[in-house]
Amino acid sequence: MSLLAQLDQKIAANGGLIVSCQPVPDSPLDKPEIVAAMALAAEQAGAVAIRIEGVANLQATRAVVSVPIIGIVKRDLEDSPVRITAYIEDVDALAQAGADIIAIDGTDRPRPVPVETLLARIHHHGLLAMTDCSTPEDGLACQKLGAEIIGTTLSGYTTPETPEEPDLALVKNVERRRMSGDCRRALQHACSGGGCDAPRRVGGDGRFCNHAS
Repeated sequence: MSLLAQLDQKIAANGGLIVSCQPVPDSPLDKPEIVAAMALAAEQAGAVAIRIEGVANLQATRAVVSVPIIGIVKRDLEDSPVRITAYIEDVDALAQAGADIIAIDGTDRPRPVPVETLLARIHHHGLLAMTDCSTPEDGLACQKLGAEIIGTTLSGYTTPETPEEPDLALVKNVERRRMSGDCRRALQHACSGGGCDAPRRVGGDGRFCNHAS
């Protein structure tokens, strides 16, 4: 059974929460062993997948969880607004660290490496590709390029307004415009402050709900 099929099966049974375990950089929680402990707690609470930033954090998490891991690397670039998995070497390092899915920035913004090239490299490693998008046009373009999972992670990053609530409208627009084929949509909402109350499940057609970026 493919990884996508396994995720679909878990979503049908229990809902589809993906938990992002990303501490504030240089905070007391910013240690691989603590990130791994948070990820294990999320798995034990029913998360169907975990999203982890950084190679060291991913390696530590891979050693303790059995659910799929979405891996990313964040960088602050001087010549590009793209922060999420911008380079081929980031893809390679995440693959070697044990990621099952690698997420990249899927927006139409200046970048050091084209989206198509990064997707090809992810698939070279036999892994699934997730693209973090900001608009329906981003999602459709990334699906055409072969991304298996389309995330609304960057909702508000390239548009005049930033939604304060989970951007269900974007999910619906992506769904309306998507091509037929084996592609999933993931709602991801950046939560600030005390708590998040986004729905555990966006819909019954392989759509996931994912908190934070």
